Amino acid sequence: MNKILIYNSGGGLGDSIQLISLIISLQDHYKKSEFFYLGAHSNHFEGKLKEYNIKIKTLELDLKYFGFRWWHLFFAKKNFIKKKNNTKFDLIIDLQSKIRNSLILKRLPHINFYSTTLRNSFSTGNIKFSSKNHLDNLSLFLNEKISSINFNYNNLPKNLLNEAKKLLPKSNYIGFSVTQGNKYRKKSWSIYKFISLANKVLIKNKTPVFFIEKNQEQIIEKIKNQVPSAIIPEINSKLSCPALVTALSSRLDQAISIDNGVMHMIGLANIPMIVLFGPTNSEKFAPKNNYTKILDSKKIYRTNNIDSITVDDVYNLI
Repeated sequence: MNKILIYNSGGGLGDSIQLISLIISLQDHYKKSEFFYLGAHSNHFEGKLKEYNIKIKTLELDLKYFGFRWWHLFFAKKNFIKKKNNTKFDLIIDLQSKIRNSLILKRLPHINFYSTTLRNSFSTGNIKFSSKNHLDNLSLFLNEKISSINFNYNNLPKNLLNEAKKLLPKSNYIGFSVTQGNKYRKKSWSIYKFISLANKVLIKNKTPVFFIEKNQEQIIEKIKNQVPSAIIPEINSKLSCPALVTALSSRLDQAISIDNGVMHMIGLANIPMIVLFGPTNSEKFAPKNNYTKILDSKKIYRTNNIDSITVDDVYNLI
């Protein structure tokens, strides 16, 4: 394999963080291969996620929101050649399931094309995938056992690890991630339930640690007033980046989160975590590790309303 392209249609930081284990596993297996990233949005590994040190080049095609416009079908290959890309990809990995996007992506010159879209209809060969794990499917597709490798937070920049130790110098911390980035679906659990839960964990001699953006002044004020012993580390630091959240998470005994980008940042620390899901798909978006417990309102209470999950539902899993 000389050239491998990974296509991700999601635009959020969490969508990219979900790919880290897959990318480092493939890069470890194909050590001499050149890896490229193509997305409908920016390559966050060259931007906000650069501290994770994931080295993957951006494939520039000058097609904004690649795959989401039907007219891209006529320009994908043309722009690829225009950019003086003289060699086809040995492997294109399609990590989404929209028929339009897969049709457009497949216009790029390639030898092998992996996709689970439309029951694997777009993949080269005639292999049926039964797993929801892309790495397992790729091992079958390529007839090569590709070992799964988790991100090692010890490889984060030393200044971030040192900052995390300074902000959380002791032990017995339990983390809380309470706000959502996507405003279009209600994924947030009530802040009052989080506050109630934080006060209950004090009984277990745990110190609550809240991950929350500095611009969330009202929520920060509520936490300070109602959980005085809670720590909000990011408001006490001059550093600010997703990798700092992962470094801080490595100092926790456990974390509790809704489905958001911070959940994935915490997940990279490989610590025990409880994740609350409402309208979104827990099987698709939950961190893929053995440390995560899921509370899904759809499965427990048959409703998309995440607030149907009670404080005791969560507390009983701690």
